Amino acid sequence: MNFRKTGYNLGVIAAIIILLWIGLFKFTPTEAMGIKHYVGTSFLMSWMYKVASVHAVSNIIGTYEVVTGLLLLASFWNRKAGLLAGYLGAIIFLTTLSFLITAPGTWKLVDGFPTTDFFVLKDLGYLAIFLLVIGHHTTNEKAVRLTN
Repeated sequence: MNFRKTGYNLGVIAAIIILLWIGLFKFTPTEAMGIKHYVGTSFLMSWMYKVASVHAVSNIIGTYEVVTGLLLLASFWNRKAGLLAGYLGAIIFLTTLSFLITAPGTWKLVDGFPTTDFFVLKDLGYLAIFLLVIGHHTTNEKAVRLTN
């Protein structure tokens, strides 16, 4: 078994599932309200509520995530789609990781031990996957150009 290829493919498939699933969930009123605290306190995203409703903002974010997931799926056959998906995904997860800094109440002490909203912290792993995707498609693109 090629662990490098299997690990890469598994990570990409997991990211596709997460982006499609969570992206589609963004179209529900429950998720629109669920992300309001994070988006509303983000220096990168709070401006969106000045131009659109809570539900519309959630729909925009969901559309971005679904499109990124579909591009990531296409990356198995198309290097340009993979490179674009890599950058779009990195933006998603850098943004959500910024919530660890911007969202009040994200960090807490539990029994004297610092904890956070771990659902945001897990995005560090997804950021790593998207950086791998960028590297994978950049390297392959250069290799193709060198052989042509």
